[in-house]
Amino acid sequence: MEKGLILVIFFIISFLSQAQNNESIQREIISLRLKSKNQNNTLNERLDFATQSVELAQKIKQDSSVLLSNRQLSLLYYENEQYNDYLDLTRYNIILAQRLNDSTAIAVANDNLARFYHSEQENDSAYYYYSIALKHYNLTDDLKYKATILLNIADIQDTEKDYIGSEENAIKALRIFESFPKTEDNLDHLWILNNLLGIISLKLGNYEKSLEYHYKAESIADDMRAGFYNKIYSINNRAFVYREQKKFEKSLDLYNNLRDIKEDYNEYDPTFYPLVLDNYAYTKLVAGHEDYDNMKALFYEAYNISDDINDPITKLQVSIDISKFYLKQKERDSSLRYANISYDLAKETSSNEILLDALKVLSELKEGESGKAYLKEYIKLSDSLLHVERQVRNKYARIEFETDKVVEENERMSQQRMWLLVISGGLLLTLFLLYIIVTQQAKNKKLKFEKDQQKANEDIYNLMLSQQDKVDEARANEKIRISKELHDGILGRLFGTRLSLDSYNFSEGKDAIGKRADYISELKIIEDDIRKISHDLNTDFVSGSGFMDIVSELIEKQTKAYQLKSKFDFTDDIHWEIMPNKTKINIYRIIQESLQNIYKHANAKSVKISFELKNNVICLSIVDDGDGFDVNKSKKGIGIKNINSRVDEVGGKAQFYSIAKKGTEVNITIPYKN
Repeated sequence: MEKGLILVIFFIISFLSQAQNNESIQREIISLRLKSKNQNNTLNERLDFATQSVELAQKIKQDSSVLLSNRQLSLLYYENEQYNDYLDLTRYNIILAQRLNDSTAIAVANDNLARFYHSEQENDSAYYYYSIALKHYNLTDDLKYKATILLNIADIQDTEKDYIGSEENAIKALRIFESFPKTEDNLDHLWILNNLLGIISLKLGNYEKSLEYHYKAESIADDMRAGFYNKIYSINNRAFVYREQKKFEKSLDLYNNLRDIKEDYNEYDPTFYPLVLDNYAYTKLVAGHEDYDNMKALFYEAYNISDDINDPITKLQVSIDISKFYLKQKERDSSLRYANISYDLAKETSSNEILLDALKVLSELKEGESGKAYLKEYIKLSDSLLHVERQVRNKYARIEFETDKVVEENERMSQQRMWLLVISGGLLLTLFLLYIIVTQQAKNKKLKFEKDQQKANEDIYNLMLSQQDKVDEARANEKIRISKELHDGILGRLFGTRLSLDSYNFSEGKDAIGKRADYISELKIIEDDIRKISHDLNTDFVSGSGFMDIVSELIEKQTKAYQLKSKFDFTDDIHWEIMPNKTKINIYRIIQESLQNIYKHANAKSVKISFELKNNVICLSIVDDGDGFDVNKSKKGIGIKNINSRVDEVGGKAQFYSIAKKGTEVNITIPYKN
């Protein structure tokens, strides 16, 4: 029995020791993950921290910790453009999430894969992983992610011409978003869905329904703080529907109204104005208007603008419309020239629908075998596109069937693991009961032996009792003596000391008051420190800081070091977690560089930094009240070059405004893809 007890105690001590060691390692893992998220570290350092956290998590064999560390490491792989490593690790995260039977983790990992393939326009793979993510989000209460995935699936189906499927999923997403509070972000999603449904309805030939959705989208744009571009886009779409209905005057009225706000387009989308001009001119052409010189001027203005801004898509649309214009005027050479331009651009941009238009025009313009060749190519492409459209719905139905099989297989494996755990637990319980029975039998034998020994020991015990009574009496007397010494000696001295402190406490005088104030201040400091330490111990270090917290900390530290007054404003509409880390790093460095420039050159007293979101564009403003500078003369400076270089890396634009003795304003715009 004693050996069994020793083994049990040894097992418990070993278990507690291992648990304590694992807890220490877990704290180190969390610390490494936080370091890997710290933007002040270099990307290589952050990758190293993330790799270490994964290795430690694997060491303690804790799948949930491995999954969290893997997720952070995969994001850094993506930021470092190690896309193969990103894909491999994300796929492994799916396996870990399935092992943990964590529906949310499974959904997140599949969603990450889907978004990657969606951005690469690999629509089949994106659809497959979106479908798996959706089925697992259906098991959770996260409606926002579910609705977003439905929107992404509808977008893929529209691209692949599965209009019925796209309409079904867009309506599902719309119903969910309509139940959310009317925030700017939710209104933007509602506009996107109504706009998509309006486009799909048009493609399905349901003109009135299309107009209804576009009217709704326009109304939503009016409710948005930054809904200008959304609204003009909806108006343009309504005008297009009217043209398809042959309600040309309504269409022309809308296009003409859009022409009148030309100056506002460059701020939002410079490609929009030439498209409006082209649509206006082409609508007049198909409506039978005869002011051909005006139409021609509009067409060429649209063509030249699209050429100047290097926009091949708009240029393609304008060139095919110009070709049709000249064809109607029976100017075959001019029509042929622009038809050839359209043909080449359509090939380059894979725009099959306009390619069909170009082939049709070319087949009419070219004579003999050349015209027949274009006609054959037209028929072949048309048949091919028709065949693809017929196959799409079956293809996505097959993908959904395959994802159902994957989910069912995962559920079956989860059940098998559960039964394995139950059986293993039953075996362990049986072994434990057997151990108790065996040890109890040994205990009974030992008790019988002890009983026999007890009687023999009673006599010896009785003899010892009499001696013990004497020992106890002496011990009691010694206790009384020590008690008197404590009461009359040490306690009296403590009492005297307390009285002395009391008398000093009532002393008046600057020295005594200052002394007491110092002690009280010190006690307050100690109290604050204890409270701060207690707060820090209760902080959830796993959650980490958001990007705005990191930027706020940078601004606070830099301006304090540079003795600048600062004001920092930002909006909650920007979802920084979905922005590429490359973009966030460059934004961070731009602010850092700007603050250094202000400190070195501006002699400023204050700086104001703000973030806004306008029509899917992040607007960063940095304003100081310093000396200012000549913008034209300073364009070659290292500071401005660095800022321009970083802005170019994220596809943004930087503008500098400065007036001598009145300060400088830096405005930076960066595309925001939600």
